[in-house]
Parts: sequence; C-alpha cells; structure tokens
Amino acid sequence: MDFSAHNSTPNPLFQKIEQVRRRQSTVRDTHITLAHGSGGKAMRDLIDDIFVSSFDNPILSQLEDQASFNLSQLLPQGDRLAFTTDSYVVDPLFFPGSDIGELAVNGTINDLAVSGAKPLYLTCSVILEEGLPTATLRRVAASMKAAAQTAGVQIVTGDTKVVYRGAADKLFINTAGIGIIPTGINISAHNIQPGDAIIINGELGNHGAAILIARGELALETDIKSDCQPLHGLVETILNVCPEIHAMRDATRGGLATVLNEFALSSHVGIRINEASIPVREEVQGMCEILGLDPLYLANEGKLVVVVGSDKADTVLSAMQSHPAGKNACIIGEVISAPPGVVLLKTAFGTERIVDMLVGEQLPRIC
Repeated sequence: MDFSAHNSTPNPLFQKIEQVRRRQSTVRDTHITLAHGSGGKAMRDLIDDIFVSSFDNPILSQLEDQASFNLSQLLPQGDRLAFTTDSYVVDPLFFPGSDIGELAVNGTINDLAVSGAKPLYLTCSVILEEGLPTATLRRVAASMKAAAQTAGVQIVTGDTKVVYRGAADKLFINTAGIGIIPTGINISAHNIQPGDAIIINGELGNHGAAILIARGELALETDIKSDCQPLHGLVETILNVCPEIHAMRDATRGGLATVLNEFALSSHVGIRINEASIPVREEVQGMCEILGLDPLYLANEGKLVVVVGSDKADTVLSAMQSHPAGKNACIIGEVISAPPGVVLLKTAFGTERIVDMLVGEQLPRIC
C-alpha cells in the first residue's frame, strides 16, 4: 500500500475531513504485526502516524498513488532528468555517525549528485519484519526526515510491506531519487582522458570501519564514525568553478579501488595512484592491518572521486577544500594511456602493484 493510497476526493470539505481524521491516526502497537501490512486500518495508522507525519510536504499531501510534478517548473533548472534507485540492508541499523534512515537518503542523493544533478525528490519504500519495535521505525523515519530537510529534498511517495518474522532482518529500505541536470553538464566515465587528475574529498574507509566496529564482533575501542553525508552541495561548488568535470562517482561498496577500476574499464585508459597521497585515518589503517583488510576496498558513504583535466585540477581542488565536505580533498593520482583497463598503485617503497577489482565482499551488508 502506498503512503498516499487513501481515498481522496476533489471536494475540499471531504479533503479537510480526511486530513483531520488522518492526524488522529496513531500507532498504539509497540511492535510491528502482520496487520500493519494488511492494507487495512492498522496499516493506514502506521503510514499516517510514522511516515506521512514525518515526510509531509505539498506533493505527498495530495494523497495519490503516485507523485506528480509540474514540468514547467522543472525545465528551467536543466535539460535532462537524472533518476536512480538503491536499497539499504545495513547491519546494524544504527551505527556510529549515522543509521539506515540517513544512509538511505544521503546515498540516493549522492547517486544523483555525481551526475551533476540537483536532487529534488525521493521515494521511500520499507520492508518490515514482524516484531520490529515501533520505536525503531519511528527513529528511522525521524532520521530520514532530518536528512531530507538538511539536504533540501522532499520524500514524496512510498510503500510499506510487512513480512513474517524471520523472512527479513528487522528493516530494509528502498529509495529512488529524481534530480535535474543543468544544461551543459556532461559527466561520464567515457570522458576520461590520459593526463587527467584524480581527486578525492577526504579520508577513506571510515564507514566500513564504523560498521564493523558497531557489530560488536571485535574487542576494539575507537571513535571512528561513518562519513555518511550528502555530497550535492560539494558537487555544486565544483561545477561552479569547472563545469567541464570529466567523471565523478561516489566510492561506496567496493571502495576507491572499485571506482577506479570501473573508470579504467569504461574509458580504456590506465590509472596510477600514489599510496602516500591517499588519506586514511590512522585508526582505520590499524584496524585493516589487524584484520587483513585493504582500506582501498572499504566502503564509504560520503566520499567523492573526481576526474578532471590537469589544467583545471588545482582550481577544482581549491574549490573542494573550501567546502565542509571537501576540506580534506587531495589529488591522489593521474590517468595514463597504458596499460588500458588497469589501476596501478605506487607504493611507499617506490614499487608498483596492480589494484584489481574487488573479488567477493570484504564486509557484507555495509549499506
């Protein structure tokens, strides 16, 4: 059942009555039951009390089975639509620095942002396990509300499903996002050329490390927090000084190494990065050494990889460092012509090794 799937009518009086009735809807159950997915009153109360009340905005308040937009208002902002979707199954739901709700909002925003798009609208669909504490769901919805407000986007429609106890692990979220790409922006891995500079906006691996520590499987004490943050403001800052960005991608699952390999394969070029230039927090590096992990493959949720012509690199770097999300930005390497499709790492010992695509999964369910 959609968040907006209630009876609606163009009669203003009926609409007012429905709005008053909905405001009185309250979830009294302490845990999610199968009735909350039945399509009846229990489900309506859950949606109204937790989701609609949290995400309320002019589009959502129309209470239709879909969100509709005025194209005449969108067209002046750009000439292309960016559309993405992602699902979030992170374990645990809450971890140092963030939680599954904020992660779902920011992750989808960032997928739009790396195309150069201005994120505008999100959807939110949840799959709930029978027995999930209602307080947990409220906390997640409040986190999504705060993240959306901070980023200046609206959650405009959604869906709720409940599955039997044991058929899911507490709570899964799917979000989709729509944004507008400004005229003249063409960001694609196929634009990458030999000589381009590679820039990242800060330390690698904090999110993956925070998730691992939060699972409580290791006797480690640290203040590492997830780097979860929206990146569209940083992207806007970059494009203001250099609309000719060649490629951009957020380094989530698979980390920096996977993004660079995708770039190299898409553009048929080689990439060389300098180990000494790659920022990794000391605690993250130490954890990786203990566990035999490589920070180049650890997940991030607030890290951006930018590829730009070498003549624009210093300008872009300076702009990134002026933004809170890019204050630790640095140039870490360059694009080379050969060997094509290969990423090379210049080590601290002066040698080179191949950084291959991640095989398997270092840490499952990190987003």
